[in-house]
Amino acid sequence: MLEGGIWPVVALSLKVGLVATAATLPLAFALAFLLARARFPGKVLVDGLVHLPLVVPPVVTGWLLLLAFAPAGPVGFWLERWFGASVMFRWTGAAIAAGVMALPLMVRAMRLSIEAVDRRFEDAARTLGASRMRVFRTITLPLSLPGVLAAAVLGFARALGEFGATITFVSNVPGETQTLPLAIYAALQTPDGEAQVLRLALVSVALSLAALVASELLARRAGRGVHVL
Repeated sequence: MLEGGIWPVVALSLKVGLVATAATLPLAFALAFLLARARFPGKVLVDGLVHLPLVVPPVVTGWLLLLAFAPAGPVGFWLERWFGASVMFRWTGAAIAAGVMALPLMVRAMRLSIEAVDRRFEDAARTLGASRMRVFRTITLPLSLPGVLAAAVLGFARALGEFGATITFVSNVPGETQTLPLAIYAALQTPDGEAQVLRLALVSVALSLAALVASELLARRAGRGVHVL
């Protein structure tokens, strides 16, 4: 299945997915913990903004990223001025688009995992003199970790399948931004490209299915762990 120039596309897709997941993971966990435990004005609005990429067309998300990271955009101008770098038409831009689209799913899964942790264990530890940081490090994080890992794998699967925001933001550049979904789209536009589409689709389905199965197994493990404790 990896013949016909498919391996470079698969390698790029894996790199984009892994970087997007790793870069998004800390932010997703912070947002999930904030939404699960904190009470503050505007919490509903923050929750809505976090999950907005799930409901707006991906093209809109890609367009907003384009405005933000363009050379004249607020983020792109800063990157160009201070680092001489740009993510336009680069694989790093594809990773940003994939991370933004994966963020809501990761936050939601992590939030459920954090909310499933029995607060009585944390309260008991605090009554014994443990600081909030120690309680978080020794109780909250270990109990929610399987759910966090499941969220990461789910985000990785979502990043592998990202199309709309990526093609709008960084276009479809072979060898640079052409991930599996974009390669499938390009092959569909090519005469006699059915065989290539089939190979790419099979690889895409296999990778996504493996990620989803892994995520489900981790989520079940998280549920069993919290139930046993």
